[in-house]
Amino acid sequence: MHSLTLAPIRCLLLSCAASLLIALNGCGKPPTTLERIQEQGTLHVITRNSPSTYFRDRNGDTGFEYELVRHFAKQLGVELKIDTADNIDQLFSSLGTENGPVLAAAGLVSSPERLTTARFSDPYLDVSSQIIYHQKNPRPKQAKDLIGKSVLALKGSIHEDNLKTLKKDYPELDYAVSDQVESVDLLRMVDEQQIDLTLVNSNQVAMNQVYFPNIRVGFTLQSHHQLSWAVAAGDDVSLLNEINRFLDSAKQSGLLQRLTERYYGHVDTLGYVGAYAFARHLQQRLPNYETAFRDAAKEHAVDWRLLAAMGYQESHWLPTATSKTGVRGLMMLTQRTAQAMGVKDRLNPKQSIQGGARYIALLISQLPESIYPADRIWFALAAYNVGMGHLDDARKLTAAEGLNPNKWLDVKTILPRLAQKQWYSKTRYGYARGGEPVHFVNNIRRYYDILTWVTQPQIEGTNIISGTTHVPGVEPQDNNTAPADPAVILPK
Repeated sequence: MHSLTLAPIRCLLLSCAASLLIALNGCGKPPTTLERIQEQGTLHVITRNSPSTYFRDRNGDTGFEYELVRHFAKQLGVELKIDTADNIDQLFSSLGTENGPVLAAAGLVSSPERLTTARFSDPYLDVSSQIIYHQKNPRPKQAKDLIGKSVLALKGSIHEDNLKTLKKDYPELDYAVSDQVESVDLLRMVDEQQIDLTLVNSNQVAMNQVYFPNIRVGFTLQSHHQLSWAVAAGDDVSLLNEINRFLDSAKQSGLLQRLTERYYGHVDTLGYVGAYAFARHLQQRLPNYETAFRDAAKEHAVDWRLLAAMGYQESHWLPTATSKTGVRGLMMLTQRTAQAMGVKDRLNPKQSIQGGARYIALLISQLPESIYPADRIWFALAAYNVGMGHLDDARKLTAAEGLNPNKWLDVKTILPRLAQKQWYSKTRYGYARGGEPVHFVNNIRRYYDILTWVTQPQIEGTNIISGTTHVPGVEPQDNNTAPADPAVILPK
């Protein structure tokens, strides 16, 4: 009878012990990747140093991938730590290592081979793989036209995979790959006829076209590549799920659209002729006025490269420029504006630059505070071109259409309506050539982007304007016949 009395107690004790054991095991479960990031307060990201991914200018870090991942870190409420990989293989191999990066953000494309070591996020940008050639050479129009040419691609890239696939169909095709280069170097090599052909993503071609006026697109080898972020392969998908939620939110909020427009939306503005002229004037004319731009920028708290971009758009850095409408000088000031800004001699380049700097700073200060901080300079430039009154008219028309009058992406779509009677008849200030300020801002943004890239502090030789130096590292993919003179040329 005594044992019968103790039996329920024994069962209760055993049940409690089992519950305690389960609880202890639960407490010992390692944190997920996302939990570790939040506990440590740092998002560790690896990328590549290039105009389309990440680079540093004098104002700090910038680049499409950097801007996007910075917003992700902000959403997580953690600090962002950036590392750069020397090559693509290093970028992937570093994922999942102890104390290493947990995320790769570098314009990556998923492939069966890469899926063995990494998981990829939902895509955020569609690009195509393009064959690039020198304008003096016959244009390649199809895959068989690559045969007999010196072809170089980035080692470990999706373009190497494309070439491997092509070689199965065209065994006589020879090509080489290198991990000593970036896309910008490959484009330079074609431009300087170091090699005949290369493969580069369409967004990278567009961004770098201005630096290399001799390159042309032969044909699109593969029209649908989707760029994604990558995390280490494994069962832990906590970070990947959070990334996908962020990317979906970025699409819904317009963040991806704004970044895409910021870095890629105005890349075709210059064209081949304009690109060549700007590259030449960058070396021959800008040095004569750079000090004046810097001094004026410092005095009026604006970026000197913005002033330089404005000066190039207005006069191509010619201090004696004069238009049919009477605007004159390097910054092409009207007589009225020059007087208001204290400029006595519009043909004096220092005075003209000072006047332009004072005027753009004034316009920025006059804009409504409701305009987004990142867009204020574009609104000010539009006002510089068309006048604040017409800009106000365009903003009112924008609001009337249900769009955002504080967002440049929306207002610039409405500005051309100022030249149409059905629209300008409803405005206070009437007719204006509304398409001109849009073109004006697009051009200046493009020149500014170029100046930002070429004047960045030098990180292991990224200055595309400087001379070149030989670096070994090309690996021929055919033991019998390697491409002619496959030396890799990198900027100093």
